[in-house]
Amino acid sequence: MKNILVTNDDGVHSDGIHELAQAVAHLGRVVVVAPNVEASAIGHALTLRRPLRVEQRQPNVYEVDGTPTDCVNVAVTRLLDAPPDLILSGINKGYNLGDDVTYSGTVAGAMEGALLGIPSIAVSLERTRGAYDFRAAAAGAAQVAERILAGSALPARTFLNINVPRGKPKGIRITVQAKRNHITVVDKRTDPRGQDYYWIEEGQNDWQPHDRSDYQAVRDGFMSVTPLQTDLTDYHALALLDELSTWREVEVE
Repeated sequence: MKNILVTNDDGVHSDGIHELAQAVAHLGRVVVVAPNVEASAIGHALTLRRPLRVEQRQPNVYEVDGTPTDCVNVAVTRLLDAPPDLILSGINKGYNLGDDVTYSGTVAGAMEGALLGIPSIAVSLERTRGAYDFRAAAAGAAQVAERILAGSALPARTFLNINVPRGKPKGIRITVQAKRNHITVVDKRTDPRGQDYYWIEEGQNDWQPHDRSDYQAVRDGFMSVTPLQTDLTDYHALALLDELSTWREVEVE
């Protein structure tokens, strides 16, 4: 029997994680290990300056007072009898598209799995003001998960980032990360004691056109599946820098 670990950044109480766990239950034994509270936009943070507490909420469901990355490490090393065959992270409330993957705790959960050599998938659903319907996103993720478990191997240190529009997707597109022009908006306010404080707001960002981007796919009504890798090296720039021989093997003053 296959072993599947499910985590997220919205917390163990989120309906999305339980919908996802239920959708892949027919594929093997599923264990949920997630933050005890919401840990959105926390990126690939690892807790090193305090101990972590783990509490079992129900059979095969655990909460950790830490980050998604913490949850994966605690699960793999302490809670599971053997490394999982697959890690799923989600379903997140809101897209994790393009450049935003660098902030995402959901994506970080899957990234940590890839670093540990475990096939991993992050899943996110378009944000909505009303109640979330995770069924289509869960079904799509389960379809991809089944193929991975059946032997569709991912390259080493590669994981998948799935984004799903609201409603029933028209199909699946294999995509690349979108790019956008970032405009930072930081709102300055004053508390009742006259001290300044700041809110980082969502800026007005324009996505750059690209026919194969994850942003364009969900905009067209498709579920996007983007292969991501943990290697952030810019190999094109590496080659350019290698041409600058004066940079190489020189003594730094």
